[in-house]
Amino acid sequence: MDRKTQFEDQKCLQSLLIFGHIEANRSYMSAVIYQRPKNAMQSGKAHTDDWVLEFEQSEARRADPLMGWTGSGDTQAQVSLNFPSKEAAQKYAAKYGIAARVHKTPAKSLKLQAYADNFR
Repeated sequence: MDRKTQFEDQKCLQSLLIFGHIEANRSYMSAVIYQRPKNAMQSGKAHTDDWVLEFEQSEARRADPLMGWTGSGDTQAQVSLNFPSKEAAQKYAAKYGIAARVHKTPAKSLKLQAYADNFR
């Protein structure tokens, strides 16, 4: 890797890590890669071909003493990145040293039945 590309990669990584309070040399960032499921509330299948990379939570949630809300200082858990393919998401994770697990997409099964079967 040439010096310019390395500098650009470091600059991009630093901009990602500013919000996450994660030091650049740590390799404990872990994420999950999965294919977005179909929305159960609607019949459309928009965005079901997209793959999502979500960071796992790195610290436990705790109750706020004043308001009682639960929260944590981990802002990486709020980040969700969309990719057109699983390979693109894995390539991104490998490029930035993110330990990513891939969840397999469950097989789609159709339950074929007649409308009259609802009244039997």
